[in-house]
Amino acid sequence: MDDAALWFVIAIALAFDFTNGMHDAANSIATIVATRVLSPRLAVIWAAVFNFVAFLIFKTHVASTIAKGVVEQDVLSIGVIFAGLIGAIAWNMLTWYLGLPSSSSHALVGGMVGAAVAKSGFGSVVSSGLSKIGVFIVLAPLIGLALGFIVMVFVLQFSQKAKNVNRLNRGFRKMQLVSAGAYSLGHGGNDAQKTMGIILALLIATGHAGADSDVPLWVVLSAHTAIALGTLSGGWRIVHTMGSKITRLQPAGGVSAESAAAATLFFVSANGIPVSTTHTITGCIVGVGSIQRLSAVRWGVAGRVVWAWILTIPGAALMAALLFLLLKPF
Repeated sequence: MDDAALWFVIAIALAFDFTNGMHDAANSIATIVATRVLSPRLAVIWAAVFNFVAFLIFKTHVASTIAKGVVEQDVLSIGVIFAGLIGAIAWNMLTWYLGLPSSSSHALVGGMVGAAVAKSGFGSVVSSGLSKIGVFIVLAPLIGLALGFIVMVFVLQFSQKAKNVNRLNRGFRKMQLVSAGAYSLGHGGNDAQKTMGIILALLIATGHAGADSDVPLWVVLSAHTAIALGTLSGGWRIVHTMGSKITRLQPAGGVSAESAAAATLFFVSANGIPVSTTHTITGCIVGVGSIQRLSAVRWGVAGRVVWAWILTIPGAALMAALLFLLLKPF
């Protein structure tokens, strides 16, 4: 019975990973679709491929943070993890329906924290790990904004020296294939690892792995497969918000935003920091758009996105806590 419950919750974790890919597909492809470099169908295939192969590049530092650095390990159980996952999935589906690019990562963290607190109180939370994640809720979009702005400055300076504008634009369109691929690689390297961390936590909590175990290869492959399949399913409501409502982008802007986001994700993934890819790419898009003039950014839409960020952890935590309390008698 315990093994059946374990595999059931692992399936739920992979379902979350699928919704993560579906929800965050927009972040991977918004700029490349907005600049018409690729059609939406080809763009999601391009992003899915790089989401999958990310396991060949990145180690599992982020997975270890999720498994061991958010909730005390002795509090984790199949019930806590199940409630946390369902809370995160429910929040993902709500914000997907509303077309808001909230953070799947922070929904997962919020869900785990909410369920753990419902079981054992606030002492069950690893404050240092949660603080690190909280700091990067603020830093991730700011780093993205700054890098997007800086990269765009260099791109504009380079463009001013070009004699053939049409050839330059064609070059940027080709470069955007590379930058979008790099961003999708960073997305897979950070976001898929969160599901790996959940499954590793499950294996440790049920005695199927030791407290110091690394992520098994089958977990790595299944998590990357799930997020890639989710990406293939698309998330067009959020593509519309990210790719056109915040600011209008040209290929040069797309290259700048994606390159800045990829650099940020590569850095945080190497250091085991689970960040929001949504926060990162949104900050980059805002940074690129604001270099022309501040009015080029539609701050009302950006404000709605920020509210979604602020509400994600407490919203998912509340959903997970209520679910855990409802299921506790069983």
